[in-house]
Amino acid sequence: MQTSSDRHEYPAHWEADVVLRDGGTARVRPITVDDAERLVSFYEQVSDESKYYRFFAPYPRLSAKDVHRFTHHDFVDRVGLAATIGGEFIATVRYDRIGAGGTPATAPADEAEVAFLVQDAHQGRGVASALLEHIAAVARERGIRRFAAEVLPANTKMIKVFMDAGYTQKRSFEDGVVRLEFGLEPTDRSLAVQYGREQRAEARSVQRLLQPGSVAVVGTGRAPGGVGRSILDNIRDAGYTGRLYAVNRAFPEEQKTLDGVPACRSVRDIDGPVDLAVVTVPAAHVPDVVTECGEHGVQGLVVISAGYADSGPEGRERQRALVRQARTYGMRIIGPNAFGIVNTSPDVRLNASLAPEMPRPGRIGLFAQSGAIGIALLSRLHRRGGGVTGHTGVSTFVSSGNRADVSGNDVLQYWYDDPDTDVALMYLESIGNPRKFTRLARRTAAAKPLVVVQGARHGGVAPQGHAVRATRLPHATVSALLRQAGVIRVDTITELVDAGLLLARQPLPTGPRVAILGNSESLGLLTYDACLSEGLRPQPPLDLTTAASADDFHAALARALADDTCDAVVVTAIPTVGEGAAGDAALAEALRSAAAAVPTKPVLVVHVELGGLAEALSAATSTAPQAVPAPTTAQAAPGTTAPTAPGTAAEAAPGAPSAATPGPAAETGPGAPSEAAPRSPARGAAPHAAPGGASAASPPSPSVVPVPAGTHLIPAYPAAERAVRALGEAVAYAQWRREAADPGKVPEYEDIDEKGAAEQIAGLLARGQGLTLGDRETCDLLGRYGVHVHRALPAPTPDDAAAAARTLGYPVALKATAPHLRHRADLGGVRLDLADEEQLRRAYAELTELFGKPAELRPVVQGMAPRGVDTVVRAVIDPAAGAVLSFGLAGAATQLLGDMAHRLIPVTDRDATSLIRSIRTAPLLFGWRGSAPVDSAALEELLLRVSRLVDDHPEVVAVTLEPVVVAPHGLSVLGASVRLAPPPARDDLGPRTMPAY
Repeated sequence: MQTSSDRHEYPAHWEADVVLRDGGTARVRPITVDDAERLVSFYEQVSDESKYYRFFAPYPRLSAKDVHRFTHHDFVDRVGLAATIGGEFIATVRYDRIGAGGTPATAPADEAEVAFLVQDAHQGRGVASALLEHIAAVARERGIRRFAAEVLPANTKMIKVFMDAGYTQKRSFEDGVVRLEFGLEPTDRSLAVQYGREQRAEARSVQRLLQPGSVAVVGTGRAPGGVGRSILDNIRDAGYTGRLYAVNRAFPEEQKTLDGVPACRSVRDIDGPVDLAVVTVPAAHVPDVVTECGEHGVQGLVVISAGYADSGPEGRERQRALVRQARTYGMRIIGPNAFGIVNTSPDVRLNASLAPEMPRPGRIGLFAQSGAIGIALLSRLHRRGGGVTGHTGVSTFVSSGNRADVSGNDVLQYWYDDPDTDVALMYLESIGNPRKFTRLARRTAAAKPLVVVQGARHGGVAPQGHAVRATRLPHATVSALLRQAGVIRVDTITELVDAGLLLARQPLPTGPRVAILGNSESLGLLTYDACLSEGLRPQPPLDLTTAASADDFHAALARALADDTCDAVVVTAIPTVGEGAAGDAALAEALRSAAAAVPTKPVLVVHVELGGLAEALSAATSTAPQAVPAPTTAQAAPGTTAPTAPGTAAEAAPGAPSAATPGPAAETGPGAPSEAAPRSPARGAAPHAAPGGASAASPPSPSVVPVPAGTHLIPAYPAAERAVRALGEAVAYAQWRREAADPGKVPEYEDIDEKGAAEQIAGLLARGQGLTLGDRETCDLLGRYGVHVHRALPAPTPDDAAAAARTLGYPVALKATAPHLRHRADLGGVRLDLADEEQLRRAYAELTELFGKPAELRPVVQGMAPRGVDTVVRAVIDPAAGAVLSFGLAGAATQLLGDMAHRLIPVTDRDATSLIRSIRTAPLLFGWRGSAPVDSAALEELLLRVSRLVDDHPEVVAVTLEPVVVAPHGLSVLGASVRLAPPPARDDLGPRTMPAY
């Protein structure tokens, strides 16, 4: 691509796909000599005004010399990048390295002049901002530290691009030109600007998929049945508010409609724009469909078709080609092998999925990488059977299939500021970019609950079809890091839905204190025990006896909620003999009215086979009259089965947000339609039987019930442990929210020698690509960060041991440091408190007699440290998750029980405080059974210093301090190892890019 005179080969790693401000995509790549015609064509489409702003004079066309200059680069001192769509340029940027006085220069000059040109039709899409990020990253790679740009004062758009970038800048005005100079090192502000732009762009790209104004289903069968026809029917029957088209090459030319839907043989034949295409044709025909869609200006694709990475290596290559082809036209893809998408908003009502019934509208967002799990989640939220009752519905649902393009990260960006979503539930089988997911999860969880269940967590490999980077971290560590980011981690989809329903329906608890009341002593005791198991603080259960009336429940619940020593209430209920539906409705109203009086505390119900109560608790309420099931079992909601699972109280009134509701937007009730239009059962399946013999597909007989605004849904569970487990997760999440408001700070230590450490590391790495440091080098490097290792001297002979002891001073310890004996005091490889030379020589003889020759044992002599608790501190850089700091007690607690706590680096002072308290054996550090508490402040400082070392120098890929003996006053690091290597590439600090394919 470049001539032989070029100094560097084509830098393919600079190529990247980016999401633009409006949600479309573009490709950024270096400009080469082969781009001459593209450059001329691009320039011809730029307005005279834009050309004037670029060259400060009328410049109608490029000369041959200009074209040569702008397409011939050495990729070091002269670099040009282009943003392309459909292979054509839409914008360019270039830099030229300059020296003193602005003349052309070569390295080591570290300043460059930068200039942009954006086609008028694409201005305002954020193209220049994206190009600035990429050209700045290229410049830093080539040793350039500053950019200079000259801009006409009237070119306000370009000035704004530079000023808004967040870099440290200097601005001047001379000779009628604005001169901007800015450093290229990322700053907190520039990263915040970049992340903000990333969020808005990626959220907009998902919004275009979930809120299309027009949809074409490509591959619609002429006869009922089949995937394409089923999806077309589902979209139509859900009441989609936009324009819908059926597309099939096999349609006769004279056919204009299909069951009332406009029919076309090709997307090109559609008269008008198409925002979304749902592709259901066989994989072999998908490329032709993508071409048609791209040329017609379709914004996004949902690819239902299978036969891609899910089918093996050949399919994986087909999947890569699909993504590359779609991105060429600026389109995003959900899938392939996807189940579909759903948006229940009354302004959209899109069911572009294989789900035969439109889910009820609600405040829960669902994301599933598995179609089967997606079906299960939708079913459990829609019906009273399968473990969950109630009318809480979904806002949006995305099944990503093979997750070739749109991923959970993209959907999180959308949910973050989606006013229709209060709680996010995600089923993940792989995490493609753990660093980014953790960052987005932390930000999302600070605004609304995020509940995650991860499948395939013990398989060691991602499911077929998922292309993800491998992590060396065990699942328990990944889970701990997700919890640190505020993610509510659960193990099953039952727990996922249980927690989601509570968080969507009730306020967050302010603490762990739980009141328990009900008409069953046994059920109350089970609930009490479950609370203790979850780390909650239950009050003794209040037994109202089986004779309790609805008024008794109301009074007891009102008293519990008014009690300042109570943060949440669990109501237990068993059926009342003889009262039937009327009694159930009365009890539900009693609980609802009592809870409404104190809307700041969560209320949960544990019921046993109490169908009438579950239905009554599920009744939809609002300030406006609404249709709700009458209190008879024959009028169950669609999809209702035996009521053996959680029910709910009424939806909150639309437009009446509650300050107590988690998330930025309060749950709104079905002021808009709360049910999908009556639907027939899924094709090929029998209708679900409702209690009393009513068909699940039959709508309930409505009755009008006005109720007060602000009423919370009360979730009901069929088992105490499920209710309490969900409550425990809510308590932990609420605590995280409070702590996240003040995340702490990374302390500065004046005695840290960062520059000296960098020079030492560079010198050591000059020996090779990766190495484990020797004892002296380890001590020197750690010492530069204030981590001092207790001195140990080698003792290859008894005489050397005696000499070492005289140097260190008695008492001493004699240790075998061979790998199979290191840190294994239980095997007898350590002798402590040797008071004199005689004891030392005797211990030396015993060790060699038991374990072999000194050359095999590698004995060392070390001065005795103050007695305390043995701990271990580790830091590692994982290529997928990033730098992780771990802490635990040395010995069996860590090795056998895996009792380690983990935090992402950099660690703040609050992180360090919580880290040492997060392990199960933490009481041993804080005076367990009368022992003296250790110096926790010294331990926290050690953790912070190790964190700083790894964060400042990513070449430090592993650190182990073991054992660290923490005494009541101070601590001693008795063993240490450090490994250096070139750091793994980090994509979270570079310019915005989409996953490479």
